[in-house]
Amino acid sequence: MAKRNLNRRQRWRIEKIQAEKRERAQRRNDQLEDLVADDLGDEQTGIITAHFGQQVQVESADGENRRCHFRATLEQLVVGDRVIWQPPKSEGLGVVVAIEPRDTVLKRPDPYGNLKPVAANVEQMLVVFAPLPTPSSTLLDRYLVAAELSDIPATLVLNKADLIDDELRPFINEMKAMYEHLNYPVLEVSAHDRDGLAPLHDILKGKISVFVGQSGVGKSSLVNAVLPEAELDVGDLSANSGLGQHTTVTARLFHLPTGGELIDSPGIREFGLWHISEDELLHGYRELSELAGHCKFRNCSHRNEPGCAFLEAAESGAISEERLDNFYQIADTLDEEGRERYS
Repeated sequence: MAKRNLNRRQRWRIEKIQAEKRERAQRRNDQLEDLVADDLGDEQTGIITAHFGQQVQVESADGENRRCHFRATLEQLVVGDRVIWQPPKSEGLGVVVAIEPRDTVLKRPDPYGNLKPVAANVEQMLVVFAPLPTPSSTLLDRYLVAAELSDIPATLVLNKADLIDDELRPFINEMKAMYEHLNYPVLEVSAHDRDGLAPLHDILKGKISVFVGQSGVGKSSLVNAVLPEAELDVGDLSANSGLGQHTTVTARLFHLPTGGELIDSPGIREFGLWHISEDELLHGYRELSELAGHCKFRNCSHRNEPGCAFLEAAESGAISEERLDNFYQIADTLDEEGRERYS
């Protein structure tokens, strides 16, 4: 990630926040010392299925869910993490004592430029778009770049397909063809047509998935369509906890009735790319990544130099001019977005 210069006040704010976090972590460790070994059962494996601030919910191998503290010395826990934990021998909370290695980790930057994990071991990203609001390939590219840089396979899901009329169909088909040419699967579904959701159910089976996309494309409707009890499930969980400070679930892993798991969280539905460098952005475009290093000049900016592999490929039709224009547009806003975040 490209480092940015912070002014004195910004550095002070970050140091103050870090000091407060260390203080809270020490208090948690002191509290956990009260849980002596005799109060806890044997270590076992589990998966984080929900996060409640200073506590997490762990699902054991037999499907039982248990609230747990976690050691403050651990890396930040997120939904999807596979962990080692100890259940209580009687009533009370368990303790997460270790995190198993992650296959993938989905991160987003916090306001201070630090990358924060929001989900672990995700196996596919479903990028949702719709006829309305009018789809933007630039926005879609942003999600696909995030998927590529996280090494998570992505599928485009066109929701509200029933709204596509004869006038809009050519535009939609052209956009679909552009991404299918790059081997991104594209599904057409409608959250209001349960019978037409079979392709979505099929792609969700046996995998841990996340939905992302801009507001208004129907992500929540799709979640409710594939998992009708999702909202009730969350409501029941909060009501049963009895702990006001822990009732807001920031992330949750759901088991789908047709197989597979779905991680849902406001923190992973939308992404900014202001934290990355232009070189990282380039490698988030799979067709441009393949061309990198083939330009005539080693320090090619890929804008107007003779012998630029990007420009030649676009001119010959080997790559999409639209995608290349999107790359330029996003690259030109990276520093601007960063300044806005740090101001």
